[in-house]
Amino acid sequence: MTAALYKIVAFAITLGVLVVFHELGHYLVARLAGVKVLRFSIGFGRMIWSRRFGRDRTEWALSSIPLGGYVKMADEREAPVPFDDLPRAFNRQSVWRRIAIVVAGPLANLFLAVLLFAGTYVAGIPGQRALLGDPPPASAAAAADVRGGDVVVAVDGEPVGSFQELRWRVVRAQGHDDVMLSLVRDSETTPLTREVSLRGMATSDWEGNPLATLGLRADLGPPIIDQVLQGRPAERAGLHAGDRIVAINGQPMTSPSDVAALTNAHPGDTLDYRIDRNGTTLDVPVAIEAIDENGRRVGQAGVRLRVDAQAAQRNAVVVRYGVGEAFVQGAVKTWELSAFTVRMLGRIVTGDASLRNISGPLTMADIAGQSAQAGPLVFVSYLALISISLGVLNLLPVPLLDGGHLLYYLAELIKGSPVSDRAIEVGQRIGMAMLAVLMALALFNDVSRLF
Repeated sequence: MTAALYKIVAFAITLGVLVVFHELGHYLVARLAGVKVLRFSIGFGRMIWSRRFGRDRTEWALSSIPLGGYVKMADEREAPVPFDDLPRAFNRQSVWRRIAIVVAGPLANLFLAVLLFAGTYVAGIPGQRALLGDPPPASAAAAADVRGGDVVVAVDGEPVGSFQELRWRVVRAQGHDDVMLSLVRDSETTPLTREVSLRGMATSDWEGNPLATLGLRADLGPPIIDQVLQGRPAERAGLHAGDRIVAINGQPMTSPSDVAALTNAHPGDTLDYRIDRNGTTLDVPVAIEAIDENGRRVGQAGVRLRVDAQAAQRNAVVVRYGVGEAFVQGAVKTWELSAFTVRMLGRIVTGDASLRNISGPLTMADIAGQSAQAGPLVFVSYLALISISLGVLNLLPVPLLDGGHLLYYLAELIKGSPVSDRAIEVGQRIGMAMLAVLMALALFNDVSRLF
């Protein structure tokens, strides 16, 4: 299957699963509340397929615009309701029942994320032990006396089982002044505590590779050049596939991300690559090419790197839980990611985080395709992440979203009567404008990233 087809199929599966779960949340709670459901549609716009089922002859439909869905209920504000169905009309339900029906969609997405994460924990998530390489001398990790060979076992008191978990714990600390690492060093059994400062981190550092910026580098052994791109600086310098990059400018390289971080930080400079070629050490100067990437200059050498398979095997770990603990961990992960999403949205609104963090359908399709190609566990984890994003975003108090309806019902509880039709109409116009601006920004970011 081609990469483009992978992206299309993976994106279709992603949207299909997330939309179906979201709308099923609304549908099931509406039925439990006694509300008559007229139509359950995947997609918007003109219907391309439909069938009626059940006692209420609910219409189940596929529509032409596959970027969402809806559940249409009997409602006097939208169309006349037969006399016998009036007690089952949505608008005649108590405010608490309406709240339950509306909130059920986003909660269904969050529950789906718990299920998906739990499934990955039961299957076992492969990763790398949080073994660190030597930090660069001027880094925050070096200033905190973190050393090569240290193994991180906890961050801010929370256990860490892999380098991937270390990355998440550090990213989650964004906005804090520092992060506390518990380390096991050499043969010592009592963990050491080291305080790594986050005060020098800029917004662009968090958008790139924050661990590399802090000097927290995975020790995967010297990375191996898998491919030298034709006509690029590495080829002109004489680098070959199979060369091991031992050091750059005297700094030891212990993973592909080390090479990428150092190279990206020196656009237009000449870096001295120390190479191990079939047991022979060579020093090769490479004139780094400067390119524009998302509005900033970065350096590239023109190589594709891979990890030493033997070193990766030595450090390989599998994070796995029993069924009960897997659900607990899935719920914890969903809560943490939901809270992180809310904090990031707040930082974007206040200007503390870049608007480039907002992505749209093109980026979703690209990442969906990549994650599908990386394997089922990666794709399932991606589905869980997007499901959380969909759930949280729908709870925002923006008219047209579920959170906007909840805002109306909150106002109804406070004032003791429903919000006026005029206020709802104005809110819908405002919400439509906000969503249009957001979609335009997301598409602009997508195009900038992909092209």
